[in-house]
Amino acid sequence: MPTTEPNSESNEFNTIEDDADRETISITWRLFADVAEIAGTREKSIDIHTNATIEDAIDELLNDRPALANRVLLDPGTKTETELATEINLLQNGSDANRDDQLTDGDELALFPPVTGG
Repeated sequence: MPTTEPNSESNEFNTIEDDADRETISITWRLFADVAEIAGTREKSIDIHTNATIEDAIDELLNDRPALANRVLLDPGTKTETELATEINLLQNGSDANRDDQLTDGDELALFPPVTGG
């Protein structure tokens, strides 16, 4: 499965073929509140290479739903890296996660803004 890397010149993500990454795993993104509204869906399943990290999954999600970049990335204008905006929460299987965490088949990732109530 192709992987992606940021391309700062065109503000798009490049697809890179790697023979070692031909086996894939399936993960599911869960999107909440305005993140789901912008994406046009509350759930998105993707297949990604077996050595993928959460950062790779973020790249795949943004390639599929580019409008999300302005909401979830810290600096979407440059896309030099997929650093999340400080107010966006990221979970892997219900626990706090980091961009460099490894993925396994069947993982559920979640992106959501702060929860407020009154």
